Amino acid sequence: MRVPGQPAYLRSAPVNSGQQESKMQSFSELSISPSLKKRLTAARFSAPTPVQAAAIPQALGGKDVIATAQTGTGKTLAFLIPVMEKLSAQEAAGIAALVLVPTRELAMQVVAQYDALRSKQAQPAALVVGGLPEGRQLDAIRRGARLVVATPGRLEDYMDRKLVSLAGVKTLVLDEADRMLDMGFLPAIRRIVSVVPKERQTLCFSATMDGAIAQLVRDYTFGSTCGSRHLKRRMARSLNCCPGY
Repeated sequence: MRVPGQPAYLRSAPVNSGQQESKMQSFSELSISPSLKKRLTAARFSAPTPVQAAAIPQALGGKDVIATAQTGTGKTLAFLIPVMEKLSAQEAAGIAALVLVPTRELAMQVVAQYDALRSKQAQPAALVVGGLPEGRQLDAIRRGARLVVATPGRLEDYMDRKLVSLAGVKTLVLDEADRMLDMGFLPAIRRIVSVVPKERQTLCFSATMDGAIAQLVRDYTFGSTCGSRHLKRRMARSLNCCPGY
């Protein structure tokens, strides 16, 4: 369930003077299931990176999260831990979490990280990308995958052919959102999000926050709770957006 109000604006670099830095020093401090804590320990995850320490508690609290994070900062775990915890608490069948990424390689990395941490009882994620046979991808969806990790173009293709339903999605993740826009995926993203329930949690990770990304923030995390002028001031203060935005 989405928490009403403003989303959390986070940076992988030290936060600005108006923000509080997360004091989380260990994954053991998180309010997550003991089994997930145990799997994190087994995978040798102990101390969170800055973006993980900032984003995970906010996401676990149900807030929308907007974070600037470069590749290699640990952002995958920053959204996978909240997603996995939420999936474990939900009993409904079908796709409940959707992660959109710009490339097949990144999608495969996300799925590999999920598989390394998921319990034996959890359904495997469905990988939905171009350049690979679609039979296994569709089979994973039909077998009841709760998490779909997809590139926008291939997922839109499946939607066109009515091979996938996103009506039950509770959590939407936009990973490397700036790269997806640079690659021309904005129309596909908008079409995909248009069929995802509005009552959802949105987690957005991007290396930059230029005007196009800011528009996504307005459309998919703020709704009608905040006007564009307020958003511009908020992002410029919290994320160091360029003055020309």
